Amino acid sequence: MASTRLIFPLSLVIRAVSAITFQPARPSVPHVSLGLVVAFWAVAALLIAVPGPDWAFAIASGLRGQVVAATVGIVLGYLVLTVVVAAGVGALVAAVPVALTVLTVVGGVYLLWLGATTLARPTAPAHAGSGRSRASTVARGVGVSGLNPKGLLVFVALLPQFTRAGAPWPVGLQTAALGLVFTLTCGVTYVVVGASAHRLLRTRPAVARWVSPVSGIGMLVVGVGLLAERLLA
Repeated sequence: MASTRLIFPLSLVIRAVSAITFQPARPSVPHVSLGLVVAFWAVAALLIAVPGPDWAFAIASGLRGQVVAATVGIVLGYLVLTVVVAAGVGALVAAVPVALTVLTVVGGVYLLWLGATTLARPTAPAHAGSGRSRASTVARGVGVSGLNPKGLLVFVALLPQFTRAGAPWPVGLQTAALGLVFTLTCGVTYVVVGASAHRLLRTRPAVARWVSPVSGIGMLVVGVGLLAERLLA
């Protein structure tokens, strides 16, 4: 995956810089290295800033006036991934390439379904706030983030690079802490993204009319790309 080849060298460079810049003042006190946390956050923030399924879902939900529900769903999905990876399941998935392939294919199919339903029932400015319930939006958000290939990449392949076996905290606890950093950053980002879409709906309804279809098309494109990359490789 091209994104993997680009991100991993960047993460190694940031880790090297952090090791020089940030030195723990009291190594005898249990902690997660501040340098590694900052380095991981920098890489994670770059990934989150790249528009993808989470962005498309947050925007589409924002147009429906369900910013909080969408963000809660996305955050819950990443919290589940955090628990799973911290428990050691992520290492097992990384060790079995076919498992990651299956998860990616499932994620691609889910994005195709979500994109198709978004196109079939686009949100019109006059009907914002109507349609699916908040509980349904939360459930969809869990699916979007929990099956998001970018999220799987972060938790299964990238996050373990920022843990240390000899640190005072167990690797599982370090993983959980870094997962929470990623999850909280996502929460803040998608609240802003969804709220911006909702504001656009009120101030520029003509533009907002096109946002939902574009979001649906974006999900379809990402889904097709994922399936093509995995199935044709």
